[in-house]
Amino acid sequence: MVISHYVGARVRRKEDPRLITGTSMYVDDLQLPRMAHVAFVRSVYPHARIRGIDASAALAMPGVIAVITAKELRQWLKGPVTAPEGEGEGGGEGSAGPAAEPLASTVVRYVGEPIAAVVAESRYVAEDAAGAVQVDYEPLPSVVDPEEAMRDGAPQLYPGVKNNIGTRWDHTHGDVEGAFSQPDVVVVKQRFRSQRVSGISMEPRAIAAAPDPLTRGVTVWSSTQAPHWNRNALAAALGLPQSLVRVIAPEVGGGFGIKIGTYQEDFVLAALARALNRPVKWVESRSEHLQNTHHGREQVVDYEAAVRRDGKVLAIRATIIQNLGSHPRGLFLPATTGSMLVGCYDIPAVEIHAYGVYTNTMAVGAYRGAGRPEAAYYIERLMDIIADEIGMDPAEIRRKNFIRPEQFPYTTATGERYDTGDYEKALNKALEVADYAGLRRQQAEARQQGRYLGVGLASYVEICGFGPWESAMVRVEPSGAVSVFTGISPHGQGEETTFAQIVADELGADFDEVVVYHGDTANTPQGNGTMGSRSLVTGGSALLGAIQKVREKARRIAAHLLEAAVEDIEYADGKFRVKGAPDRALTLREIAAAAYGGGLPADIEPGLEASDFFAPPDEVFPFGTHVCLVEVMPDTGEVKILKYVSVDDCGPRVSPLLVEGQVHGGLAQGIAQALYEEVKYDERGQLLTGTLMDYAVPRATMLPAYITDYTVTPTNLNPLGVKGIGEAATIGSTPTVVNAVMDALEPFGIRHIDIPLTPQKVWKAIQHAKQGR
Repeated sequence: MVISHYVGARVRRKEDPRLITGTSMYVDDLQLPRMAHVAFVRSVYPHARIRGIDASAALAMPGVIAVITAKELRQWLKGPVTAPEGEGEGGGEGSAGPAAEPLASTVVRYVGEPIAAVVAESRYVAEDAAGAVQVDYEPLPSVVDPEEAMRDGAPQLYPGVKNNIGTRWDHTHGDVEGAFSQPDVVVVKQRFRSQRVSGISMEPRAIAAAPDPLTRGVTVWSSTQAPHWNRNALAAALGLPQSLVRVIAPEVGGGFGIKIGTYQEDFVLAALARALNRPVKWVESRSEHLQNTHHGREQVVDYEAAVRRDGKVLAIRATIIQNLGSHPRGLFLPATTGSMLVGCYDIPAVEIHAYGVYTNTMAVGAYRGAGRPEAAYYIERLMDIIADEIGMDPAEIRRKNFIRPEQFPYTTATGERYDTGDYEKALNKALEVADYAGLRRQQAEARQQGRYLGVGLASYVEICGFGPWESAMVRVEPSGAVSVFTGISPHGQGEETTFAQIVADELGADFDEVVVYHGDTANTPQGNGTMGSRSLVTGGSALLGAIQKVREKARRIAAHLLEAAVEDIEYADGKFRVKGAPDRALTLREIAAAAYGGGLPADIEPGLEASDFFAPPDEVFPFGTHVCLVEVMPDTGEVKILKYVSVDDCGPRVSPLLVEGQVHGGLAQGIAQALYEEVKYDERGQLLTGTLMDYAVPRATMLPAYITDYTVTPTNLNPLGVKGIGEAATIGSTPTVVNAVMDALEPFGIRHIDIPLTPQKVWKAIQHAKQGR
């Protein structure tokens, strides 16, 4: 197939052949001479004092090399142990709480916290030996509910953190009191809960580390989203220059935010490799993943809206309580949720009080959207409840309150500056594609037959494309092939394809001869990794900057070879040619041969490569509208999705096929949160969903065939005009499905059910409604 322009074309992913044939490498595939294996002794209590550790039985087992506790580890870690928290806003006022110790020394604060590391010749021996280590615990009172944890007298996780409140964010704007006191105002109140979920990446976390005999440093292979962040944190902890720590992310089987930043195991493995002077490896089991890789969401909020009878929302009061878990990995989450509280709507006044609270559970951190899905869920559920309260159609209540296109750039009452948007355009497209009027007729007919169909919609906006900067280097090889080195670290997003498309169009390179290198701190420029839908926005913009520098030099070389003035050379149709004389043209391959062949004028350096850093002036705000048709089976509580339409606006689409893939994956995760997934602890802090027999991940048969469409609203904040798409569908889909289910349950008088809407929960709500409770 001949493609005249790659950007915007549906091209197959360059990454897929090695992935679908299983010929690439993940951390667990790494085998090095003398490699030892590590298993961890983990706390069985949610809160306890460690009185002693007896490793004698483990050390006596054949094949056991060492059992390491905090005491030994302290000798090898020379600096601070910190874990970057990831994307989004800061932690707000009064942020408090130390990072978790790599190995707990005196107190454990959640079930699964690592206490000792067992090193053995095989993974099986290491696991058996970890089970033989005896820990003497003194149990302490624990608390798992964040609202309980905030109360006076609750068990305290840290002496210096009063009422377990690790962070607080308060924000007031506009005349809130005046809005609520107006005589024609309806006050609508609702409590919402976002349940705790697990990332369930296809590949759990994995780390290998080996001493570097040449530099006397260490090389770490990690399933991470941000290799440079890990490198910097490990170097600081080990007391080494950053140049002596190399972090490599080979293939990474999914991240979704849970692989941002270092975990305790990263520090332990790096220290062990240097102390034992041999390679070591640890690969997380699925049960460890559910227990020890940070979770997402878990907020409880109270919202109160002042609404005129014509549907205009005048003000919102909100209290947001975020369960932070046992240690800080998501201090930014309460503030991020608060900052996106108004969604797509021109709401002039807000009063927000957001808290992050420590509990005796695994830490909660970034997970696909990280604070934005929660905010979209609350405001979109609130809009449907308002529509029901005042008797308006859900689509019309949204039209009434949308920020208008002419208002952009628009600063919300929460302080966010939205770049561009046309929310009604996306709503109209979604209603048209879904045949909204037809769905309503179908619903009415079904109710006459005793069937309970529901139509739900949600309009979302999200914040992404975070800075502070990103980097890229473009090197044209002597043959005309192109090597791209990027500071981002894709793990399924497909940037090897997207970046090659940009290079092919902007330089005239052969798409198949563009290779994108990433994930290795030794050969890629400084970077901030992949998270927050920033890869194309920041990484792609840095790439374009580097390409433009290369192209400018190529023009100078072409001018020399064609004996023309530089200003008379143009790049068009994949060639460098003299303006007005298209037959006098050179390909990139011909220019590259000259760049490395000698004979250039003295004022042109040999070679053809350039680097660039792009610092976005602000974040970008993609948006969209989703529409869903469901049927609820009242006898069982089962929810069946009959139709799902997704209309998303991420600006220009460089690779439409990849955008659709991101949307499909995001829909699966958002729908799963609406209907199936939940991490549960009992009241004592014991994990109840520690395996995939207990934690419900949807099968393909449980998800519908999606209808996807789009609108295009470019941003002016980056040269590509692009916005992110990685989290958008997750953000839009959860409230869409919940709104559809609540619409189906309207004949029963049911106003709200907290997610996930499991069959048991829906059935129970129907029974209570029938009994008048």
